[in-house]
Amino acid sequence: MRLTVIGTGYLGAVHAACMAEIGHEVLGVDTDAGKIEALAAGRAPFFEPGLPEILARNTEAGRLRFSTSLKEAADFADLHFVCVGTPQRPDSLAADLSHVEAVFDGLAPLLTRDSLIVGKSTVPVGTTRLLSRRVAARVRPGVEAQVAWNPEFLREGFAVQDTLRPDRLVVGAAAPHADQLLRTVYEPMLRAGVAYVGTDPATAELVKVAANSFLATKISFINAMAEVCDASGADVVTLADALGHDERIGRRFLSAGLGFGGGCLPKDIRAFLARAEELQVGEAVSFLHQIDGINDRQRRRTVDLARHLVGGWFAGRRVAVLGATFKPDSDDVRDSPALAVTADVVAEGAHVRVHDPQGLDNARTALPGPEYCTDVMAACRDADLVLHLTEWRQYRALDPAELAAVVRAPRVLDARNALDRAAWHAAGWHVRALGRPAHVPQPGHGDAFRATIPQVLVATCTAPKPGDPLSGAPT
Repeated sequence: MRLTVIGTGYLGAVHAACMAEIGHEVLGVDTDAGKIEALAAGRAPFFEPGLPEILARNTEAGRLRFSTSLKEAADFADLHFVCVGTPQRPDSLAADLSHVEAVFDGLAPLLTRDSLIVGKSTVPVGTTRLLSRRVAARVRPGVEAQVAWNPEFLREGFAVQDTLRPDRLVVGAAAPHADQLLRTVYEPMLRAGVAYVGTDPATAELVKVAANSFLATKISFINAMAEVCDASGADVVTLADALGHDERIGRRFLSAGLGFGGGCLPKDIRAFLARAEELQVGEAVSFLHQIDGINDRQRRRTVDLARHLVGGWFAGRRVAVLGATFKPDSDDVRDSPALAVTADVVAEGAHVRVHDPQGLDNARTALPGPEYCTDVMAACRDADLVLHLTEWRQYRALDPAELAAVVRAPRVLDARNALDRAAWHAAGWHVRALGRPAHVPQPGHGDAFRATIPQVLVATCTAPKPGDPLSGAPT
């Protein structure tokens, strides 16, 4: 089947390549000529595991090509997927639909045959209805263009896998023939047993924002528990493990740390809040304000703990940062918690060196201040503190003893609760993390370093809190 994919960013480029991979003839369209040139040459303009291989394979096979022309898209196919961005508006929490509207408005008058336009972008509930009216007002006489919604559920770093082997396909279509056409498009997935949820457009739109809101809630819940653990001396990792054994809860997305970021969850929950207010049901989802607030607070708490670990101030300190992207297996630094923490540490006067396996170029553009290093050891040399901010596999595989030999003081703040604390402890490191008791080296393990830890920090980590009626401490 012939189809087009309009918008070739993280979502669109992957969708276009994967649709070609399952046998369709695909034309990808974008206004960015440089991006189109790279894609046409079989090169991915961003890091996504597995994408370069299927891009190259399908462009060489002739099933996938790219253009900057909407007119060419209209002539090429009668099925069009729209995958452009919906960022947060600069003046409110709401989603900016201008890119989506521009595609629908531009494509509609170019259509010469009955067509189906399928949105995949994350949009506020009710968008399909509004776009259907815009399209109907712009198509040529005698041409009918239906609008359906087919939200994406991709995880950066797993986008190819999530497109070819999704856990579900959700399609919101008012017309039965539109639903049937999309079942035909996705027939290889359906044959493999992928669940297909056919519904109305409003429900399909809501599935996406509800899913992201639920995931954000789960992440912020365990981060709130980390804050309680810090106040009480409990261990949030053990807590999460115990909760995860409950089948009603599950362990996934229940890992305390620096919080969520990227181009989806933060802006999507804010847009959901804004849309709920427009629908006069803002109170129903008002808890999402707290979810957003907890997430932001984790970044501040990380900076606060890092500051304490270097004696109460950053000026003159050397800080190594491991990770700049918002998650591993991506080069995306949009709303990256790691980069937000780095910016605050730099602003307070620290000399910061940053390492990231894939995101250095994007990080350097987004935050010019720090020194960026392509080698982990170079980034950590003479550091007073190592901040582990993105849980790349490469960092979990580091030899803590080898790293201890190049730092000035073996202090590490594991803001992702991903490092092997016992191994780092055995190598003489003072290990801290949000929601976990301090891991200070004992006699025989880094005695010289232990003497360098400000005693106020040791007391803060181990002493009962005055005023706590359960601690036995004087009130």
